[in-house]
Amino acid sequence: MQDNKLTGLVHAYFGAYESENREAAEALLADDFIFTSPNDDAIDRATYFERCWPSNEAAREQQIEKIVIDGDKAFVTYLCSSAGGKSFRNTEFLTFVDGRISRVDVYFGASYQDGVLQ
Repeated sequence: MQDNKLTGLVHAYFGAYESENREAAEALLADDFIFTSPNDDAIDRATYFERCWPSNEAAREQQIEKIVIDGDKAFVTYLCSSAGGKSFRNTEFLTFVDGRISRVDVYFGASYQDGVLQ
């Protein structure tokens, strides 16, 4: 898949998450989607939407800082800021199959509250 196509899919996925557009996210994720983070060990698609999908209490802004494409995979580093002054930087490793996201592995960065390490 072309780098431009994958970059567009990454932006669409992050945009759907930030705007809480679950329908758009569902269209981007493969049926056999797997999600792993320090809090989730290879959970399936249904569990991902149950545990990880944003709610109004967790509203935040995400700013993609870097996307690195390698074949059918992408590293994405982004900065998140919550309305309560908390911020953190994460990196996600996404794998694509047939134009959809089949796997996401998240690596958490440090968390700050009003600029102070938490």
